Amino acid sequence: MTQLPNLSLLSHDEKDALIRALWAQVEKLTVRVAELEAKLGMAPKTPDNSSMPPSQGKKPNRGDKPKRKGPRRGSLGRMGGGRALAENPDETVIARPICCAHCRAALGEADQTLAARYDKVDLPKVKPMVTRVERYAGHCRCCGTITLAPLPEGLKPGTPFSLNIVALALYLRFVHHVSCRRLHRLLLELFGLVISEGALDAAFRRSQPCFDAEVGAILARLRRARVVCSDETGVRIDGHGCWNWVFQNGEVVIHVIRASRGAGVVGEVMDGHRPMIWVSDLYGAQQGHAAEWQICLAHQLRDCQFAIEAGDTIFAPRMKMLLLRAFALSRRRHHLAESTQRSYRQRLEHDLDAIMALAPPNPHGKRLRRRYGKVRSHLFTFLDHPEVSADNNSSERELRHTAAYRKVTGGFRSVWGANLFAALRSVIGTAARRGIDAYQAISMTLLGQSVLAPG
Repeated sequence: MTQLPNLSLLSHDEKDALIRALWAQVEKLTVRVAELEAKLGMAPKTPDNSSMPPSQGKKPNRGDKPKRKGPRRGSLGRMGGGRALAENPDETVIARPICCAHCRAALGEADQTLAARYDKVDLPKVKPMVTRVERYAGHCRCCGTITLAPLPEGLKPGTPFSLNIVALALYLRFVHHVSCRRLHRLLLELFGLVISEGALDAAFRRSQPCFDAEVGAILARLRRARVVCSDETGVRIDGHGCWNWVFQNGEVVIHVIRASRGAGVVGEVMDGHRPMIWVSDLYGAQQGHAAEWQICLAHQLRDCQFAIEAGDTIFAPRMKMLLLRAFALSRRRHHLAESTQRSYRQRLEHDLDAIMALAPPNPHGKRLRRRYGKVRSHLFTFLDHPEVSADNNSSERELRHTAAYRKVTGGFRSVWGANLFAALRSVIGTAARRGIDAYQAISMTLLGQSVLAPG
């Protein structure tokens, strides 16, 4: 109701109905005001107590930061000490004095000692190397057929740009998030290479089957894995919200971009395979896909910290200390005897029983207590499996590139571009687990070489 009606024209029954309607509206607004007042008194969400990314957290002013103690570091934040000399320099320049700078007396080789040795590093001027191909056709006088001359590898007709150029463009585009317009300028101004945005687009499209084939091999390996970790983050495709899912373990990485955030994406990727252990956060679509489940304890630490800042002094502080002990044990467990690990596990479970017996009055403490009452059997799964970590940080690290790409570019313009990005990130992430850098992984894939180790 935006305007009060003329009460003199209303009957007693109509006035009673109006009063009841206004009273119901007052009750609803009162509840809403109470909720907003509660939020005003609530601790703010920060990267330390929630899943908020660090980029969205409040940055302290330089004067508010505590002064650094210890030795002074260089301008780039590293310890001083100089650069190590190159093992095999391309050129060596020897500078020897001929005579004394004071009396002009001649100096022999025996009079001289090495005073300094250092390297000067430079880059040669880079320019495109153009190979002109002249292919001849021979006409046979006997049978009349035409025979074309065979061509060396890499000089087939078609695109004028070599695989090295395509690999460099893919590397800059999808690893360093350089837009096509800026990539065109970068190649022109640094290398003198004239390649239009349309030619870059066509080169990327031609490369996609190579990466799709490699992703198929990686996916087959994932569908035999014993441990799978998963996570997801939002992306934009042509102005529509979608999700970048990542599935990974110590051997392989798979990125897929889908319009859904539901469990159906997991079913599509795993194709009926049920791993022994699944590692993820508490999101519902990530649950129930394996025989056992390890929830990410890093997420739980942040949630406990938020509850502490929101006023819970009973449950969250004790739960946080227990989780920190579990993290300390996860770092030491590979050096402990099996009997010692069992003893620590029993102690953690005993202390968890005592914490769960608490009755926190704070609503955030109550919320955490209800949560851990449901998932307590999945808190310490990692203690029974040496290859499982206590957190899902490895999945979050794989998604950082997606977040950076989203922030720099604003999203994808097409579905095929999003799929190419996911394929490249899958290949690069899998290659990194084998000590292969991103550029080398892209070059190998374009050449038809697999980044997967045999097995």
